[in-house]
Amino acid sequence: MKLFNQQKIVELQKQPEKIRNICIMAHVDHGKTTLADSLVASNGVISQKMVGKLRYMDSRKDEQERGITMKSSSIALLHIHNNEEYLINLIDSPGHVDFSSEVSTAVRLCDGALIVVDVVEGVCAQTKVVLRQAWLEHIKPVLILNKIDRLITEMKLQPLDAYVRIMHLLEQVNAQVGELFTIDVMSKNENNIDSSSGLEEADDSNLYFAPEQGNVVFASAADGWGFTVRDFARMFSTKLGVSEEQLQLSLWGDNYFNPKTKTIVSGAQEKAKKPLFVQIVLENLWSVYESIVIRKDKAMMEKIVQSLQLKLPPRDLKHSDPKVQIQAVLSQWLPLSDSILRMVCDKLPSPVKMSEARAEKLMSSLSKTFDSLPEATRKLKKDFMACSSAEETTMDHHSLPKFKARPLTAEDIALRRLQVRQKHAELMQQQEQKDPAAIPSSEPTVPVQQEEKIEDTGPVFIAFARVFSGTLRKGQQLFVLGPKYDPGTMKSNIIDPNATLKDLKSGQHVTQATIGDLYILMGRELESIDIAPAGSIVGIGGLEEHILKSATLSSTLDCPTFTELSQMAIPIVRVAVEPARPTEMPELIRGLKLLNQADPCVQVVLQESGEHVLITAGEVHLQRCLQDLRETYAKIEINASQPIVPFRETIIPPAETTCESESSGSIQITTPSKAFSMRIRAVPLPEEVTVLLEKNVDVIKTMRQLRVALDPLESSLADLQLEESLSSSMQAKVVQLKTDLDEALRKTGWNDTADKILSFGPRRCGPNMLINKSSLALPNVWTGPSSSDAEWSNHLSSCINGFQLATLSGPLCEEPLMGVCFIVEDLTVQDAPPVGEGESNPQHQPYGPLSGQIMSAVKEGCRRAFQSQPQRLMAAMYNCSIQVSGEVV
Repeated sequence: MKLFNQQKIVELQKQPEKIRNICIMAHVDHGKTTLADSLVASNGVISQKMVGKLRYMDSRKDEQERGITMKSSSIALLHIHNNEEYLINLIDSPGHVDFSSEVSTAVRLCDGALIVVDVVEGVCAQTKVVLRQAWLEHIKPVLILNKIDRLITEMKLQPLDAYVRIMHLLEQVNAQVGELFTIDVMSKNENNIDSSSGLEEADDSNLYFAPEQGNVVFASAADGWGFTVRDFARMFSTKLGVSEEQLQLSLWGDNYFNPKTKTIVSGAQEKAKKPLFVQIVLENLWSVYESIVIRKDKAMMEKIVQSLQLKLPPRDLKHSDPKVQIQAVLSQWLPLSDSILRMVCDKLPSPVKMSEARAEKLMSSLSKTFDSLPEATRKLKKDFMACSSAEETTMDHHSLPKFKARPLTAEDIALRRLQVRQKHAELMQQQEQKDPAAIPSSEPTVPVQQEEKIEDTGPVFIAFARVFSGTLRKGQQLFVLGPKYDPGTMKSNIIDPNATLKDLKSGQHVTQATIGDLYILMGRELESIDIAPAGSIVGIGGLEEHILKSATLSSTLDCPTFTELSQMAIPIVRVAVEPARPTEMPELIRGLKLLNQADPCVQVVLQESGEHVLITAGEVHLQRCLQDLRETYAKIEINASQPIVPFRETIIPPAETTCESESSGSIQITTPSKAFSMRIRAVPLPEEVTVLLEKNVDVIKTMRQLRVALDPLESSLADLQLEESLSSSMQAKVVQLKTDLDEALRKTGWNDTADKILSFGPRRCGPNMLINKSSLALPNVWTGPSSSDAEWSNHLSSCINGFQLATLSGPLCEEPLMGVCFIVEDLTVQDAPPVGEGESNPQHQPYGPLSGQIMSAVKEGCRRAFQSQPQRLMAAMYNCSIQVSGEVV
């Protein structure tokens, strides 16, 4: 019986304490989608017999063909627990590493997660990744140990051996959680002398997965059964003469049942006794599989059905396939959906129980502390944590972590055709009432050309969203806050209400949008609604002109843009794409824009050569993107090149001399106006320094972004402002980077060099350095400019920009440089008008602005200095780790 009731869902959306927003996360092929099928079948959306075969949440054709999930999809489920109704918003996320950005989206929208682990394959690479994602987003996980049937049918393990394997697997999962906990605690206490004291004082009592706590389900999604220890405690407590609570606490662990004293005793391993879990749980399961699947004993199966008081249809009892029989018996005895949804309602938090840590995590990042936000912004934290739907609540909506492209289905087309015919009939009826003679007696027809025009609307974009506070309504006007929006600097009077994303200029990050349609997401279907209270997961239409990949919607400009999603996979596979017919280039460009908007991980780059380069996370991701371009977005034939291999340009020390004694290779440059001259030399960076800079790109970026916002003329407070803006952990990372960099440079004889670094490059965060060895005292990357450096700040900025251009495109094949240090040995500026003064008068500066002269001269000087050294071209190397079980090593 289908339980979907739109009215009931709308009613429950108004009760956030009855809502559970959860996602399913796991390594690829560990059973997520089959598990989702089972939960969907519990609401009657699909038949129980189609579980694992239909893959209902995989709506794409290529997902069905490959048998893997590629896009996160959501469905609203109803569940009755303890005579109370709950709304479960379930999101099925991919397990393939190429689509981990989809997992990041799902995690941001949810409050809890179902971590699925295959008991045969164990903890795999993506298992560790999803555990880390859940930890970083401060959502609570529960564990599902899936595919236990494989221990019986494939590995042929005895119950005791299976118990040992499951116990070791549980320890491995908890070890991963413990590692995350330790790293987190030690990072918070790294400024203390004794970091171990932080671990001793930190509370981890509710952190780990423990069957006795009810946060672990033992399951076989393919066979439709699952249970917690509480289920068996309820079944056997009366028979054993033990209270249900006591049996639940003792069922898992080193305990056994003494039949003489009828008590539960610890020390099963020491006394060579079977653990209670083996006696009561596993041996019963093994006997069912032994009778039905292995020995195919129909008489024994009928006896099992009678003893368990099950009601099975005769066709299942007489079925020739033992797989069907075992599913029929165990899914009725230990229904998987009941155990999981019951655990979800009991153990996972509702939206109203958002932790303070998660609220601050959403509103601030490592680079900016929560306390540094404006007071009006900090007050919004209470609204997030309360999950209030009141009209006066300041925050109405959360970020849209990605878009989901939805082509028109056959049902949509049929509905639109029906609407056209109804409108045509109404129009004809009105005309008939006005002038009956003007209406022909024949049946009115709808022209085919007009109907096709209405149907051909292209892909429909639906925003995948979570309402964190307030009530979202159709037709409501909200601010769309881009990823770089800062509530401390933005003013409402400079926002154009008619502007879209393409109209924004540099430094503008806010538009105003009107909410179009609102939907309840039901897997492959959408159900229209008018309002979405706080705690809801919904689809939003009409925002494609305002959002590229992600944004935050709010009714107030005091709201900060939510922190960026943690991307676990970086796009690395590059291919050049072009239309098979050159005349279809506009269609390709339009299709690439739509793909870039729809996929949170893809990148589209226009090369200087005019090539359009598509950058994806991996081979499978690339194939999906090309298919989407051909079939959905561009709808043309596309040719893709072989993967493009990135190169880097570098230099090595000359064979006859060392870096320290190098006297040749110095290049003297002078601007055409003779107002500026510099002597510069290129030397290779030590490999340890290059690796260190590559690993700390994010730290350097954050440090640079905060420096840009500071006015050099007010930089007497610069260090204070930077210290207040940076979080304690980011401050520690900056200090650690400088310390490590200084140590690595000293090892190779580069003493006192770290304090003379003027810039990193390219893009001010790359693995190349510009160092000042001249007699002038210039500001470095750590301290920033001061008021006394105001005269030099513009000249130095031009020098750094020239260095950035040189490192971005080398002389060998116009590829970025890597591991190169440019040393400024001498720097001279003749008496001349300051940069910017008289630039509009050609008589004063016949060679153009001095800033441009300096930039061009420094770029050319860096290239010449690079070419004076032995040059090398570096090819990329792909590192991968192969993980296998111990049996095959």
